[in-house]
Amino acid sequence: MESKLEPAAPHFDSAPADAPSADAFIAEKRIGERIRRLRLKRSMGLVELGRHAGLSASFLSQLETGRVVPTLRNLARIAMVFGRDLSYFFEPEPHPLFRIHRRSERVRLPQSGVEDPTYYFESLAYMVPDRLLDPYYAEFVPAKKSADVRPHVHPGYEFLYLLQGDLEIRHGDRVHAMSAGDSAYFDAGTAHAYRCSSASAAVALIVTMHQMIPHSGSQPRPAQPAVRPAPAQPSDSELES
Repeated sequence: MESKLEPAAPHFDSAPADAPSADAFIAEKRIGERIRRLRLKRSMGLVELGRHAGLSASFLSQLETGRVVPTLRNLARIAMVFGRDLSYFFEPEPHPLFRIHRRSERVRLPQSGVEDPTYYFESLAYMVPDRLLDPYYAEFVPAKKSADVRPHVHPGYEFLYLLQGDLEIRHGDRVHAMSAGDSAYFDAGTAHAYRCSSASAAVALIVTMHQMIPHSGSQPRPAQPAVRPAPAQPSDSELES
């Protein structure tokens, strides 16, 4: 839907004398990059964005690459397509998230809820706030024949890469044997359990991502080890008119 918003504020390219400073301002704020990120996040092509904003695909392509200077009116049109305020393009960008967790800082925890744990795990990202996935370093100890391997269930999906040893994963009614170098990706909403089948411990890297289930008054808590990856977005067609 084409926007009818017509801001009264002056636009950057209204006066030739202002062009150099306007170009510098636009480049500093990296507005073209912000527009491109918004567009790709929506899996939207240039032609589609142009149709909604009332702008040509060729103009939008030049705008994203910094070859043209936008007017406030054009930015307002684009902002409305993505449900953003015009100020979005001029506010300082947050620092990108980056965290390092040293090996010495990790905490080794046993499987919970059982007297005789069959695995131990260490969170590899416990200090990251509002994280979208949970990576673990897991060590599965050789299981006693009489040991009760308790299955568990959690929302989402799980990815496991076996670094060393042999491991059995029970998923539903089926048992799958894995050796070092094998990986598994499965629906964690189905009951699953692990059993070390080698004489020495099996070691694995496990990554989980959980479906965000609204729960009044609290944040969703990750299960242990437990991955729902973000849906893969289709590739964007760089269409120009």
